[in-house]
Amino acid sequence: MSTDKNRATAAAILPLVGGPDNISSIAHCMTRLRIGLHDRSLVQDEALRALPAVMGVVEDDTYQIVLGPGTVARVTPEFEALVEEARAAAPASAPAPAAAPPAAAAHASLTADGLAAQGAALKQAQKAKNATPFKLFLRRIANIFVPLIPALIGCGIIAGLNGVLMNMGWLPSIVPALAAMASGFMSLIAVFVGYNTAKEFGGTAILGGAVAAIIVFPGVAKIDAFGQPLSPGQGGVLGALAAALLAVQVEKWCRKWVPEALDVLVTPTLTVLISGLVTLFGLMFLAGEASAAIGTFANWLLATGGAFAGLVLGGLFLPLVMLGLHQALIPIHTTLIEQSGYTVLLPILAMAGAGQVGAAIAVYYRLPRNGSLRTTIKSALPAGFLGVGEPLIYGVSLPLGRPFVTACIGGAAGGAFIGLCNQLGTAFGSTAIGPSGWALFPLLDGRSGMGVTIAVYAGGLAVGYLVGFAATYFFGFTRQMLTDLNTDPDPAAPASPTSETDKEPALA
Repeated sequence: MSTDKNRATAAAILPLVGGPDNISSIAHCMTRLRIGLHDRSLVQDEALRALPAVMGVVEDDTYQIVLGPGTVARVTPEFEALVEEARAAAPASAPAPAAAPPAAAAHASLTADGLAAQGAALKQAQKAKNATPFKLFLRRIANIFVPLIPALIGCGIIAGLNGVLMNMGWLPSIVPALAAMASGFMSLIAVFVGYNTAKEFGGTAILGGAVAAIIVFPGVAKIDAFGQPLSPGQGGVLGALAAALLAVQVEKWCRKWVPEALDVLVTPTLTVLISGLVTLFGLMFLAGEASAAIGTFANWLLATGGAFAGLVLGGLFLPLVMLGLHQALIPIHTTLIEQSGYTVLLPILAMAGAGQVGAAIAVYYRLPRNGSLRTTIKSALPAGFLGVGEPLIYGVSLPLGRPFVTACIGGAAGGAFIGLCNQLGTAFGSTAIGPSGWALFPLLDGRSGMGVTIAVYAGGLAVGYLVGFAATYFFGFTRQMLTDLNTDPDPAAPASPTSETDKEPALA
């Protein structure tokens, strides 16, 4: 039955994005179906947002339909299958023309639809600002690590389960097996990073993986670099990233200068040889020093300036996402997980989502007569509690303006709480990246035991919710805003098809 539901969702989406011939690529991340389009004008945005399974849409380098964690991984293969079936049945068919949007979709700017439209406009404006070479580079770096998140989550949860069993002394025969499952991927993560890096930057993916594999090969312990022996894994994901980027450049140079008759032999050999030597006698050492510095700085930051550091990180994370700079944190998270088993930064950054949830609840209570906006908030809050905050951000708080700022205040308060507890000795983090909110509980790990760790994280969420709510309730609206927003312009009119499900997202 669930398969039929997922296929029905895919079948409903396909004609609304212009049909199979309008699709150039299909992929998915943690929460979004990412579609490459030939003709953007054929997409029916309002109709898509009206689908019950759709939490919202985002336009970035691809057209992204937010379906939520779990659902997207099931709908995507059904969508791919439908596209292939349609193309096989009618390979010469043209994309279906976009239907005119329903008249009921035209709403005054004070309704949920109007605010969502403002949010979409803000997203588009921010997208244009973010299209700088540096931010586009960061986006490509994120594309390397995002496909690794499911494995990080799965292995992280298994590692947590293994820790519980080991501490309790239960099932001792199972503990080594779980340890192997949890650690196997992490021991080879450099290879996957190298593979994805070469693929993302236009090289041969397997050559990037081959060069990165040098980093984790046990035999590197016999090699001296900078006067000291190397250790397997030295440099970690940063070394793998640098090695694969170098491999891509060497490969492109070979493709340009090596005769075609010799290309199949010479190009891969030179790519691995040159990149491998530079990796062994330079990049591994340098990346190792950089990785150690990152870990040392993160631990020092929270140990010495815990509350203030948490306040800054939790309060500024949402603006960082808007600016596209949050993508620079992904390799840092992965490096910290590789070093200590968890990233201490993610629980603090997750407080931004808690502030957003608190702010949305305050908006709900401050605008009792704005039925369409309250419906949007009710629809998006469950996802918000689970860490999917985009529907609330671009559908509610950011278009309203002041509630976005007060949401950041809530995130800052929650981050300060987590940072203070870290400074007082309760250091913990997340064994994987991606989840947030309540979904982060199974991935928590730390030095003070799971009971204390869970209690502190729950306390941080509670602080974020309460401060976000209070700041928004008392300071999130001017009198004029309350007068303008606390009404539905035409309460007698039939509801828009999107009024109950329009949850415009923008951040990921």
